[in-house]
Amino acid sequence: MTESPSYLTTTAEAYDAIAVTYADFARDALDHLPLDRAILAAFAGYVRAPGPVAELGCGPGQTTAYLRDLGLDVFGVDLSPVMIDLARRTYPGLRFEIGSMDALDLPDGGLSGIVSWYSIIHTPARQLPSYFTEFRRVLAPGGHLLLGFFESEGGPVEAFDHRVTQAYRWPIDELAALAGAAGFEEVGRMLREPQEGERFRRGHLLMRSGLPAEG
Repeated sequence: MTESPSYLTTTAEAYDAIAVTYADFARDALDHLPLDRAILAAFAGYVRAPGPVAELGCGPGQTTAYLRDLGLDVFGVDLSPVMIDLARRTYPGLRFEIGSMDALDLPDGGLSGIVSWYSIIHTPARQLPSYFTEFRRVLAPGGHLLLGFFESEGGPVEAFDHRVTQAYRWPIDELAALAGAAGFEEVGRMLREPQEGERFRRGHLLMRSGLPAEG
């Protein structure tokens, strides 16, 4: 069995340790974030083809449940076993699996959509291209990807002291280009300024997996 990179082990253990507190904090977070709800609704509107949607890095499952309420056939995947246990108990009607975003136990082209809602933030820059390659593998041609992340406000990729474990802020143009190199086309983007109690600007990218070339 291949050993997980150290940052994956560190991230899983960090979220295991604070899972209950995090779940309490996150449960109603979207109630106060109308722009975030809007981009999730836009994603749901674009995902019209029949087929499942995966929330990758789902944590305790609150965003997975929100996507279900928007009419999507959605399931969640997370690295933290404790988070997955909480999600299964809180939302027993939904499917949740333990897994890593860079090596998904999913068939090629089986998904209509992927949501990565502030879940690539703990991935070092040199590792992130492999995540986009994996996202492209499991998405059907024309499938959609929604990324939520902390935006670096024009600066370079920057590590910061996230409350759980080390995370990274990305310039939105650079992140879009990285996804583009893996075969994604940008559909739209949304930036919002930090609200009270938030430190950083939030970035959101809606991407589409490129269609196969004709001929």
